[in-house]
Amino acid sequence: MAEMKTGAEIVWECLLREGVEVVFGYPGGAILPTYDALSKYKGRIKHVLVRHEQGATHMADGYARASGKVGVAMATSGPGATNMVTGIATAMMDSSPIVCITGQVPTGAIGGDAFQETDMTGVTLPITKHNYLVTHIEDLAKTIREAFYIARTGRPGPVLIDIPKDVQNASIEFVYPTEPIDLPGYHPPAKASDEQVAEALALINGAERPVILAGHGVLISGAMQELRELAEKGNIPVTTTLLGIGSLPASHPMNMGMMGMHGGSWPNNAIQEADLLIACGMRFDDRVTGNLKTYSPKSKKIHIEIDASEINKNVKVDVGINADLGTVLRQINPSVKRVDRSAWFGKIKDWEEDSNERDILQFESPTLLAAQAIRKIWEGTNGAAFVVTDVGQHQMLECQYYSHDDPFTLSTSGGAGTMGFSVPAAIGASFHVKDREIWVIVGDGCIQMTIMELATAVQENTNINICIINNGYLGMVRQWQQMFYESRYMETPIYSPDYVKLAEAYRMPGYRVDKLEEILPTMRKAQEHKGPVLIEFVVEQFDNVYPMVPAGADLHDMIRRPHPRFENMEIV
Repeated sequence: MAEMKTGAEIVWECLLREGVEVVFGYPGGAILPTYDALSKYKGRIKHVLVRHEQGATHMADGYARASGKVGVAMATSGPGATNMVTGIATAMMDSSPIVCITGQVPTGAIGGDAFQETDMTGVTLPITKHNYLVTHIEDLAKTIREAFYIARTGRPGPVLIDIPKDVQNASIEFVYPTEPIDLPGYHPPAKASDEQVAEALALINGAERPVILAGHGVLISGAMQELRELAEKGNIPVTTTLLGIGSLPASHPMNMGMMGMHGGSWPNNAIQEADLLIACGMRFDDRVTGNLKTYSPKSKKIHIEIDASEINKNVKVDVGINADLGTVLRQINPSVKRVDRSAWFGKIKDWEEDSNERDILQFESPTLLAAQAIRKIWEGTNGAAFVVTDVGQHQMLECQYYSHDDPFTLSTSGGAGTMGFSVPAAIGASFHVKDREIWVIVGDGCIQMTIMELATAVQENTNINICIINNGYLGMVRQWQQMFYESRYMETPIYSPDYVKLAEAYRMPGYRVDKLEEILPTMRKAQEHKGPVLIEFVVEQFDNVYPMVPAGADLHDMIRRPHPRFENMEIV
C-alpha cells in the first residue's frame, strides 16, 4: 500500500532506490525541508557536509570517476546553487555522471526576484546534459529517476534538478515508478552496421603506419580489454589522451604514452606520419590536435564515438561510427589481421630515444625538481596509488612521470582545466577507493582555490595524502609568459601561507620537503598515518614542462627541452 510522503522524503526515497550511498552538500533555506527529512534516513545514506558548494560538485564528480556510479551533490537556491556552476561545467566537459539537486524559492515566488532566487535551469542549460525545474510533486519521483538514467547512459554527464520549497513540503501517495524509461529523441546507439565494420577493417588491415588514439571513452565504456586486443592482434601502437591514461598499461610495449600539447614527441610525430588513425572514444580536442589544418595530413581516419555530435566536428573522418566503443571493438577485433609493422615501430623507437636524451631526470639540479618529486611519489607508492591531480605544470608532469598500469587510477580535470578540483575530488573518491592509497598532486595556486575543503577531509578522516608542488608561481601561466611574453611575469608570483602550520591548524599532520632524499622517508610517515596528511614540496621556480606544442602550432612543431638542462633558463 502506498504511503504518504512529502516531496523532501521522496527525494531520499528515490536516491535510495538509485543505489546512492553518499551525498555531498551544504544546507540552506530553500533546500531545508529536504535536509530536515534526512533525519529519517540517517544510517541509510551518508551525507558529507562540505565547506563550499563548488567542493560538493567536485566531490560528487570525484566519486563518480572513481566508482563509475552517479555522484550526487546538493545545495540551496541562489548563491548556493550558482556556486555549483564550475563543478557542473567540469563534469560536463569530462563526461562525468553527477546529479545536482538544488532548492528553489516557492513556485508562486518564481519570477518575482525573491530572496536567493536564481534561474538555475537557465544558468546551467549550456553546461548540463539535461536539467529540470519540478513544479508539481506528482512529477518528482519520475524526474529523479530520469535524471539518473540520463546522467549515466550514452555519453555520461551532469543533470540538475531544481525543486521549489513548496514542492518539497507538499505530500502525495508515493509509488516509485518502475515502467521502462523511453525518452523521445534519446536512444543511445548500440553497435556498428556491417558496412561500417567492413569499411573499418579494410582500412585497419591495409594500413602500414596505423596509430590508435585512446580517449576517455575507453574507460567509460569499460573497453580496456578490447582496446588491448586490437593493439596486440593488429600490432598497432597506442597513444592516449590525458583522460585516456590507464586505458592501456603504461608498461605495455604498444603504449607510446600521452599525445598532445605536453605529450611525448614520439606519439605526436607518429600521429603526423601515420597513414591511419583509429580514434577510440576521444573528441579531437585542440590540446591533442594542434593546428587542425595540418593535423595528421597523411592519414585515413576512423572515429568510434558514442556522442554523434563529436564525429566530424573538429576532424573530418573517413569512417565515423556512432556506437558504444566496447561493442564496436568486439565486432571488429575477430577479423583484424596481424601485420608486420617492424619498420613503423623502429621509426617510433628512434623518436623516443631522441626524447629520452632530453629527459630532465638525466640532469643534476641544485634544487628539487617537480618531476623528481612526482617520480619519487610513483616509486614510494609502487605505481599503484589512486592519483588525483589539479591543473597546470604539476598535472602534465604527473602524466609524464607517474606511470599508470591500471585503469581508473588517475582523476584530473581535462576539458575545463579547473583549478581547485583535486582536493575535493579526492575526498569524493575516498568514499569508494578503499584498496589503494590516494595521493593528491596539486600546485600552490590550485590548492588555495578550494583549500577550505581541508576541513572536510579532517572531519571525515579521509585517507588522502596531499602533495603541494610549491614553486612560488602560477607555474603554467609563468611558463607561457616566459616563452611568449618576453618573460614579463605579470601577476604570476603567488604568496603562500605556511602550509605546515596551516595543516596543524586544521589538525592534520604537515611536512615540508626540499631535498630529494627526504621524499621517501616523509612519504612513509604519511602512509603510516590514518587520516589526511599534507606534504609541501618546495621545488625549482623556473622549470618548465617539455615538450610543448604552442597553441595553434602544428602537432609536430614542438618546443623541446633545452640541452643541457639550464640552457636559456632563468634560475633564482
